Amino acid sequence: MHSSALVNLNEFFFTYLKKYNNPKILDFGSQSVSNHVDAKNLLNKMNMKYEYTGVDIVDGKNVDIILEDPYKFTKIKDNVYDVVISTSVFEHVEFFWLTYLEILRILKPNGLFYLNVPSNGDFHRWPSDCWRFYPDSGNALINWAKKNNFNPILLESFISKQYLECGWNDYVSITLKDKKYLEIYNDKIISKINNFTNGIDHEGKIYNFSSKSQDQENWGFRLWYKIRKKIDKLRH
Repeated sequence: MHSSALVNLNEFFFTYLKKYNNPKILDFGSQSVSNHVDAKNLLNKMNMKYEYTGVDIVDGKNVDIILEDPYKFTKIKDNVYDVVISTSVFEHVEFFWLTYLEILRILKPNGLFYLNVPSNGDFHRWPSDCWRFYPDSGNALINWAKKNNFNPILLESFISKQYLECGWNDYVSITLKDKKYLEIYNDKIISKINNFTNGIDHEGKIYNFSSKSQDQENWGFRLWYKIRKKIDKLRH
């Protein structure tokens, strides 16, 4: 797990898992392919009880269930899990909106879906690289779920700052399956940290608004953009 994703997931665990006693946690895209810290490492450091299920399309470390179809969790019943997490996976899922509905199906009514996915950054096939997520992506998925007879709400989302080893800005969102349980979740990550842009709360309010990405705010990017525009004019 790259550094920013690790920090974001750690913030999620410390902010939201205190609401649960021995939570059942499903990790979608759980296969660990390196010696980097993963979700289970973070959970173990918290010194808490939890039940972990790793789900992926291939076998490997931290994989308990192998999906034959990433859009049909046929081995998992409705309303089973307290929390579903997914880090750096949805950009590789061709029809992620179908997977999203399956995740909502297997969550308990008061359950949470934590999503971390690139908002920009390098092209990286695993085996394909299809998507990047912008600030309004989470609420677009909420509207999609409502069209499919769910009643979720976006508790919060934000774009986290880059860490040097990867150059990605991560999009993070936390979705509550049924908004009638909204009063349970008063604490927010965006209330505790400030190193993000375009945070959105459950009422749609934007925090740390920026019309530009972190790359676009970089002086080197801006200088190269001006040079490139002049070159393009000369070419035409």
